[in-house]
Amino acid sequence: MSLVHFRSIFICCIICTAGGQNKITDQKQAQEALDEHTRMAQDFLYKGTEAAWTFNTNITDYNQRQMLEYSLTKYKYALEAAQNMSRFDTTNMAESIKREIRSIMKIGTAGQTDQTKLKRLSELEMEMNAIYSKAKVCFSATECLALEPGLTELFTTSRGYDRLLKGWVGWRDESGKKMKDLYSEFVTLSNEALAISGYSDTGEYWRSAYEMDDFEDEVKRLFDQLRPLYEHLHAYVRRELKAIYRADKFPSSGHIPAHLLGNIWAKEWSSLAKDIIPFKNKSSMDVTDEMVKQNYTATKIFHTTDDFFKSLGLIEMPPKFWEKSMLEKPTDGREVVCHASAWDFYNKEDFRIKMRTTITHKDLITAHHEMGHIEYMMLYKYQPVNFRVGANPGFHEAVGDVMSLSVQTPEHMHTLGLLKELKDDDETDINFLMNMALQKIAFLPFGYLIDQWRWSVFRGDTKPDDYTKHWWDLRCKYQGIYPPVERTPSDFDPGAIYHIPANVPYIRYFVSFVIQFQFHKAACEAAGNTRPLHRCDIYKNTDAGKALGDMLKLGSSKPWQDAMEQLTGQRSMSAKPLMEYFDPLLKFLQKENKNEVGWNAECPNISLGVAAIPSMFLIQFVIIMNQFCFSS
Repeated sequence: MSLVHFRSIFICCIICTAGGQNKITDQKQAQEALDEHTRMAQDFLYKGTEAAWTFNTNITDYNQRQMLEYSLTKYKYALEAAQNMSRFDTTNMAESIKREIRSIMKIGTAGQTDQTKLKRLSELEMEMNAIYSKAKVCFSATECLALEPGLTELFTTSRGYDRLLKGWVGWRDESGKKMKDLYSEFVTLSNEALAISGYSDTGEYWRSAYEMDDFEDEVKRLFDQLRPLYEHLHAYVRRELKAIYRADKFPSSGHIPAHLLGNIWAKEWSSLAKDIIPFKNKSSMDVTDEMVKQNYTATKIFHTTDDFFKSLGLIEMPPKFWEKSMLEKPTDGREVVCHASAWDFYNKEDFRIKMRTTITHKDLITAHHEMGHIEYMMLYKYQPVNFRVGANPGFHEAVGDVMSLSVQTPEHMHTLGLLKELKDDDETDINFLMNMALQKIAFLPFGYLIDQWRWSVFRGDTKPDDYTKHWWDLRCKYQGIYPPVERTPSDFDPGAIYHIPANVPYIRYFVSFVIQFQFHKAACEAAGNTRPLHRCDIYKNTDAGKALGDMLKLGSSKPWQDAMEQLTGQRSMSAKPLMEYFDPLLKFLQKENKNEVGWNAECPNISLGVAAIPSMFLIQFVIIMNQFCFSS
């Protein structure tokens, strides 16, 4: 069935509400309309997801036009579906019907009736994605690195200050800087479209997914509870990095240069583990070398991941997953969107992962995260189509990470044969928790601040000329890091992070990093675990699997508080399980750091008095000056 034919059929189903026609109160008719919506939407979404997959795995102008055509049709479909459901008065209907109809009528930017503006909104998002995905940094005429695997590997493995600096600036010049005007236009059009649906701005629409009037206050409360743990980690890492790069590379303000944390965005610091673990005579818990030695492949990584889920009594990956997923970088030269992602094709049998897998400890964990998304999708696939999402956006991100909390334990790595010796002493324990903190705790302020920035932009409080300034104000304040060279109004550093051009809300990741520990604690209790929370491995425990699976089957059919309560017995997000998990490390850090904790709230003054100099010229100037200082 063509999309045009499909749309014609759907329009025929719409009953106009104009002219004072009475609304329908019959619950049976409402349920029939909802069932029909699911049948038709599944077919529509399958075709659209195929178009999106084709573009993401083969970036061409033709595939971009095909995806744009689908996007516009999707907007029309959503608007018509909402109009169809507006026929019903749900006052006296079952709560499940009310909830489903509300979900269908929540159409976001599809409420924009000006087709020219709607088309431009989709074009802008695709243009920004294309800029991001095609960006490369050239270090010489013969060496140009894309994000994956080149720049990622550089920041993971290199400790060369100047080379990292050039890669850091170059990535921002080639990605974010080229899309600043596009993003400003996107914000205006997105806000305008959502105003039609009754939202004050795009940020308010995003926050509505959490069904909490005080959501902003709630995430701030959680962050404030967790901040002392982050501050102690920051102080320890800062001291170790000073020993690697020389103390004179660090400002007296207490900040850390943003390019020295083993990640091009400084969002998590796990690649620093080997350099900064407290007890060098013990394992760093990074099993990359052993994976390479044992000839792991991308396929073996995902089969290992699939085995973990099967051991819990959860669903095995279906044949189409192995046939159609893109688990490695294509070898035919095509451009792809490199960001790892999980895909639901809405036909109950086609689920895929797109990922440029490398043979590393990090990607073994990423595989569990992405397959966690797939497991969630397969468990809620029998829900009505509008309920085939997470209970709230943070739930979906948390599921795979819950599994990784077990997978990364020394016990599980030993079971896999990737850790030769299983030691149970305090030093090994602290090294393990440091490794986990570099993933989990280092991320917390990053996960918190990105949407603080975007909400401010959407509200109009942060203007385009201040985009990058406000970005670094937040990063300096919350993360204690700062840009290693001056940033100017022409820069657009937020755009160097995938989720900004892709328009993906980010606070979900902060939420997930909190609630995954609540889920982990509940699963461990279901498994009868008696060990400390950070050493609990639920592998092969079907009681834990059932407790998780029963919650995941709900999708968003009930408020997230109900889903949370079903698994954990609690109806709110809590930082206590996370703090319990890392308590031994916090005590160790408090003793090590003494009073050397914290940083100034404001960014250090890095002005060189040459704001008009282009970034790559400026970076060469900085490098030359550094070399001069060394020779002095």
